[in-house]
Amino acid sequence: MILWLCLCWGFSPSAAQPDSELMARYLEEQLLADYSIVEQVARRVPRQAKFLQRLETRPRMSEFHVRSTIISRYAFTTVSCTMVNSGSEAREAVFEMQIPAAAFISNFTMSIGNKTYYGEVTGKEKKNSTDDKERHKKPPSPTEGRENGYETFKASVFIPRKMQARFILHYEELLQRRLGKYEYTVSIRPQQLVGRLRVEVNILENSGIVNLEVPPLRNSRQKGNGKAEGDVSPPPSTVIGHTKTLAKVTFNPSVVEQTRIARNGILGDFIIRYDVNRELSVGDVQILNGYFVHYFAPTDLPPLPKNVVFVLDSSASMVGTKLKQTKEALFTILQDLRPEDHFNIIGFSNRIKVWQQDRLVPVTPNNIRDAKKYIHNMSPTGGTNINGALQTGAKLLNDYIAQNDIDARSVSLIIFLTDGRPTVGETQSSKILSNTKDAIRDKFCLFTIGIGNDVDHKLLERMALENCGMTRLFQEDEDAASHLKGFYDEIGTPLLSDIRVDYPEDDVEQVTQNFFPNYFNGSEIIIAGKLINRTSDRLHVEVTASNSKKYILLKTDVAIDLQGRNDIRGVPGLEDGKGDNNYIERAWSYLTIKELLNSRLKSDDSQEKDNLMEKAKSMALAYNFVTPFTVLKMKEAGLHSETPQEEFISPSTDGIGEKVQSLQGHKAPPGMRRGQDKQRIKISKTSADGDPHFVIDFPSSKFSVCFNIDGEPGDILRLVSDHKESGVTVNGQLIGAPAPPNGHKKHRTYFSTITILSNKPERSYLEITPRRVILDDGERLVLSCGRSAVVRSRSLEVSISAYSNITVTIRDSIGFVILIHHYKKPAPYQRNHLGFYISNSKGLSSDSHGLLGQFLNHEVKLLQESLNASSHEVGQNQTEALKANPTNTLKVKGRLVPVVWKQRRIFNGQQEIDCWFAKNNADKLIDGSYQDYLASHPFDTGSSFGTINSL
Repeated sequence: MILWLCLCWGFSPSAAQPDSELMARYLEEQLLADYSIVEQVARRVPRQAKFLQRLETRPRMSEFHVRSTIISRYAFTTVSCTMVNSGSEAREAVFEMQIPAAAFISNFTMSIGNKTYYGEVTGKEKKNSTDDKERHKKPPSPTEGRENGYETFKASVFIPRKMQARFILHYEELLQRRLGKYEYTVSIRPQQLVGRLRVEVNILENSGIVNLEVPPLRNSRQKGNGKAEGDVSPPPSTVIGHTKTLAKVTFNPSVVEQTRIARNGILGDFIIRYDVNRELSVGDVQILNGYFVHYFAPTDLPPLPKNVVFVLDSSASMVGTKLKQTKEALFTILQDLRPEDHFNIIGFSNRIKVWQQDRLVPVTPNNIRDAKKYIHNMSPTGGTNINGALQTGAKLLNDYIAQNDIDARSVSLIIFLTDGRPTVGETQSSKILSNTKDAIRDKFCLFTIGIGNDVDHKLLERMALENCGMTRLFQEDEDAASHLKGFYDEIGTPLLSDIRVDYPEDDVEQVTQNFFPNYFNGSEIIIAGKLINRTSDRLHVEVTASNSKKYILLKTDVAIDLQGRNDIRGVPGLEDGKGDNNYIERAWSYLTIKELLNSRLKSDDSQEKDNLMEKAKSMALAYNFVTPFTVLKMKEAGLHSETPQEEFISPSTDGIGEKVQSLQGHKAPPGMRRGQDKQRIKISKTSADGDPHFVIDFPSSKFSVCFNIDGEPGDILRLVSDHKESGVTVNGQLIGAPAPPNGHKKHRTYFSTITILSNKPERSYLEITPRRVILDDGERLVLSCGRSAVVRSRSLEVSISAYSNITVTIRDSIGFVILIHHYKKPAPYQRNHLGFYISNSKGLSSDSHGLLGQFLNHEVKLLQESLNASSHEVGQNQTEALKANPTNTLKVKGRLVPVVWKQRRIFNGQQEIDCWFAKNNADKLIDGSYQDYLASHPFDTGSSFGTINSL
């Protein structure tokens, strides 16, 4: 069964809602408990509430949760909504969610009763383009009353009687800096009162968070929402907490509090604004897993002088509020012009009127006064000659630049405002675009503003894109004056021009846009790319630009290995977030796709447009993004899938389960008694533990081989590599410590993290540290190593014995045990660390590799070598006799390896074993050298030397 899902522009009117506070209090009392349909049917309710329930014909929303993780401006958002049909027949449920137009949907799941449907991003066929055009033609609903920049995601299903449906939507966006702050917005418009409503936003900014604020809910469509004029306090029930680099904001209103905000369930937009610490330098360059993102936003620079022409629509359609608010905004904008600026004003309808012919005038009190008079006397009349107005404005600005000795570093721009489509003169969009581009000739930028529903947004957007500008669209019934002033504030203070950001060509590739005509105060320039030279430990960065007094050249070398700074693993509050360790790569893919879409929009060549479309589609499919060229197709899960749960049962001393932290999808067996947790673990001696000491057990030969690896702190060792066959990879990351006194080593190293990756039958990974276990098989679960627990999924089982060990079983044929070494009072040379043991290797293929994996299906021969005699094999019964002979040799894949007899302690030092020890970092014992087993990052699944892959 396949369902189709689409993005819809506009917002459907909400059905009538009971507006009684009695209903609100009843819902609050009854819906805050865990939802059980049977219990709901049997529950006694007040007579008045029963009457109100009968009025309600659609399923009730019992839960609406939004969880967001923002890491270095990149936001991962998950919306979870549960609807319950307590009626006696199937009813339609509609899940609607307004999301930023700049965001990409990355996943969607529906669970209806005992069936689960998951979203699969697929390429959109060309035949759907006609449908897309029709969809884009549909204007936003006038009831929205909001700034353009939001789309409505909509899914409609029928819920059987006495059952519930759950919707989970994921989307991602890169926050843009405007007016000196990043703004993250969550639309809370469930269209009915909700028993459990919660918004949680976690923010991590390594540069440091400053000016964090949560303003009142924004909803210009609703009047009398309880917000006093000038109120700047957060919405009720909002909790804000933050440190220097971390912030957590929650919004958790009760049903009664929701009723006081808006009884129809349309609460508004929950907004978080913040900025980060910054200085005049090359900016903040963050590097992780072979990708980088570069944020450049200098402050405290003198503004550049600007030459600006305002081109304003005064056609008949501007009559009333639109022209009045435009005039109000222009009065304020004129007052904000600086003494070094020059300006002019053009009004257009079917006629074009220039305030000051053939010139731009300086900013003086008299000129500002006369300009305000001119604007005040503008009256709406006639049609809309967009082409003629732009040609006049471009000629005026070009002539001024050519004929006057203007400041070479000044910024020239046109600000164009209209409320309609071209009706006079040239009316063909393609001609207007080409004429405008020819007139401007890349000498200045064009910024476009549209007001109302009749404006040709596509035309304005493309004109701005082709001429290094930006576009904004405002609704007619909004406070357009403040929006217009806000947009001007974004571009009214240019600080730099001709900004170019360069990196060594041999070190980077697939870099996004790196030349920018202007940098405006309060904004931010963002560049991202991929690293070519992963062996280098630094990335050279150069930024060249000009400001009002001088050209600027900024240089620096950025350290590439910044895992302690950019790796989010272990950050409190982000364990359950969607933002995993590839957030920089996803930011790069997000920017790249956006640039491909914009390039296609600007192109007039059909072949080039097709090539750009294919590139954007390919990348969108690779990163599971819904774009104009991809579509989200719903498919029913192939196997029976239980309704997502939010409960986990952990073992306790008396066998009675208790709830602990969890995400949906992971179901644990019933509680077990402590005696079961402490049962002896049956594992082989094959292991990597301690400093680290490696042991390979060969049962058929009745002896063991051991060796040491003297790695460097931060090294990631590939222990088992069988990604191509069984799909399993195990990597271990080293942490450093000082060497013991009088020791021969310069330092010690231990395993601080073990990462187990599997891609069969589905993709999943485990990340284990001495403190916690992260299990992610599409749904993220974080467990403490200090609590005994068992988690099972379809192909994976994880068992934690508190402060002792973690047992991992994959498909019942592969087993690993990770021992936890925890010191209460560690010596200076000791660190809490992990030991890795293989308990079952039956499911690993004969081609498995890695420092341990290469020996699992191979035998070695023990030889005796004398000074003047050739080597000969030794039988098993002769092994004991050779222990004292220092010239013994192993034969491994045709290689002769000298070994000595040694004793090793394993299993937390509880067992001592005898083994043949190979010196010099296992030289000749292992294939290749130690360096061949270094992984580039914890999720590297490379299965052969020189091969790098990622799960």
